Amino acid sequence: MRGFWLALLFCAQGLFAVQAEPALPPEIRLASEVWNGHTQADGQGLAWDILRAVFEPAGVKLQIRSVPYTRSIGLVQRGEADAWLGSYLNEVQEGVFYPHRPYDADQISALSRADSPEVDLATLGNFRLAWMRGYAYQKYLPTLTDFQEIYRRDGILSMLAMGHMDFYIDARTEVDDVLGGAADKSAYRVTDLTRLPLYLGFADTPNGHALAGLFDRRMAQLVKNGSLRRVFARWQQPYPF
Repeated sequence: MRGFWLALLFCAQGLFAVQAEPALPPEIRLASEVWNGHTQADGQGLAWDILRAVFEPAGVKLQIRSVPYTRSIGLVQRGEADAWLGSYLNEVQEGVFYPHRPYDADQISALSRADSPEVDLATLGNFRLAWMRGYAYQKYLPTLTDFQEIYRRDGILSMLAMGHMDFYIDARTEVDDVLGGAADKSAYRVTDLTRLPLYLGFADTPNGHALAGLFDRRMAQLVKNGSLRRVFARWQQPYPF
């Protein structure tokens, strides 16, 4: 009789665990700024391929929305998207939460005139800096106090040329895109500073929590079996795991 009641108890616990596991939605609504080769508006890019490998084998389809970075955060905070891409850890505090695992890493670089002093992380704070609005590099790079946030990348080269700022800070791919618009690329210099892990920021909703749990489980599997290496190799990007 004792064995019967124990068996019944274990069955009840197992049933409760199954019922407590949040159901997965059929799709994940993802918002991202358009980054060439990473999150293109046409659905191509390294990040989209990583997330397809994470979610689609589990029956969750990607629904992609291309919007400016700060708007992507707002969509998640309002529950109009399940996650946004390209965040640094704990960059945003309200109405969102972060998974345990990153999906990639940014090479953070500084663009300057070629005749500017050479810098590293220890000396960067001595200069006038600029980066895109919402990127909050001051949280992740030490001693950065003299900076401005800008809204558009198309005026960066002229701001550097006229001495309105000393260094422009961004991911290396974005820095290279800006430099691609220079008539004389030799007039500028790119300095690699550090690498920062990139995260999805999830909505603090039942769907957000269920999808974040799936993301962490699947990323652990894909890193362990090495299948993500092929995705990074396809896009000729360094493997960060």
